[in-house]
Amino acid sequence: METNQAAASYSVWGKDNVAYGPVELPTLGHWVRDGRVTPETWVFFGPEHVWRKAAQCPELKLFFDRKAKELAQGTVTESARSLIQKPGSLRRIKIFAGMDEQQLESFLSYMEIVRCKQFSHVVRKGDHGDAMYLVLEGEVRALTMVDQKESILSTMGVGDFFGEVSLLDQGPRSADVVANRDSVLLKISAAAYEQLVREAPALGMPFLLEISRSVVGRVRSLTKRYEDSIHFARTASSLR
Repeated sequence: METNQAAASYSVWGKDNVAYGPVELPTLGHWVRDGRVTPETWVFFGPEHVWRKAAQCPELKLFFDRKAKELAQGTVTESARSLIQKPGSLRRIKIFAGMDEQQLESFLSYMEIVRCKQFSHVVRKGDHGDAMYLVLEGEVRALTMVDQKESILSTMGVGDFFGEVSLLDQGPRSADVVANRDSVLLKISAAAYEQLVREAPALGMPFLLEISRSVVGRVRSLTKRYEDSIHFARTASSLR
């Protein structure tokens, strides 16, 4: 009996009409916390060979109760799936502009909402990077300290994103990012993106393409700035 319990597996019927799984109970619990499984989600119970709504599953009650407690305590991250009710706001982010509502819902199941208070740090320079962020509301700035003075590298508003390099190489953060005002960000972790690519490559590849275009654009901009600084330095030197 204990062996059967340990091997118990479940599948989940997503709103995109795709069955995800089989997975074991701990993974199903994570999906409850992330919002991929709601009380209305249909879950297939492998040992019993039956489908029933998640709210009717006694073994999931603990996970739903825990999530309700976290939300009541004001947890800073939450499932991004609730945003599917406001697709217009999502399409202000360029990466999502070409997705229909079904694609958005599938993609958002892999993301979290992060709410940042004004002047709070989103990331700190040198910290391990394992996620990228997209600005849904508000404004943030990337900065570095030079001679104990703040030097602003860029200011990012609605539709902008940052941290894409860390999503790909999971290296240390190259700058601090601070909220200029209360902001709402979408976060996708490296682990979640890897899962997205495995489960829904048709969604993962366009997202990666947009990230690649962004990185290339920034490299070109930095190259131009470097060329301009060299030109300025040589011009100033010739005038001495």
